[in-house]
Amino acid sequence: MAATSKRHRMDNIILIGMPASGKSAAGVLLAKTLGYDFVDSDLVIQGRSGRLLADIIAQDGPEAFIRLEESVNLSIDVHRSIIATGGSAVYGDKAMQRFRTQGTVVYLETSLATLTMRLKGKSILTRGVVMRTKGETLEDLYKERTPLYEKYADITVPCDGLDIERTVHAICETLQHN
Repeated sequence: MAATSKRHRMDNIILIGMPASGKSAAGVLLAKTLGYDFVDSDLVIQGRSGRLLADIIAQDGPEAFIRLEESVNLSIDVHRSIIATGGSAVYGDKAMQRFRTQGTVVYLETSLATLTMRLKGKSILTRGVVMRTKGETLEDLYKERTPLYEKYADITVPCDGLDIERTVHAICETLQHN
């Protein structure tokens, strides 16, 4: 599947996608490639709260975390930056709408099979992944979030079978041709 685009703005590039889709890793390399700054919104949340994401979710609950995440995302005010969002950023409509005015939102589309392989043997709960209901699975999360990623994306870059370098190349190619 080829990368698709709705529109193009180059001030900031905001990466969205499922946990383990490569947002942070690709974001760092993309920033180096383009000469942009890099912001990881999960690290901003941790820095401002003084707690790990998993601890915030465990202690305050997923809905409180989502409100905190949206508040932090709304406060990010940068230019010529790559912003790697948390996978749950798409639950914050106001923040996502603001991101869309500040740059190009790029969805790193990754299949459930690829995500399952990347997360095999790892606990997604210790990664600070927002699970809104008890017993929710990666598949449940995927089905719930995919329409939101598609809704907010200006550009969709299919990432199955791509390593980080090839993902960054695909993002750059798509940005140049749109």
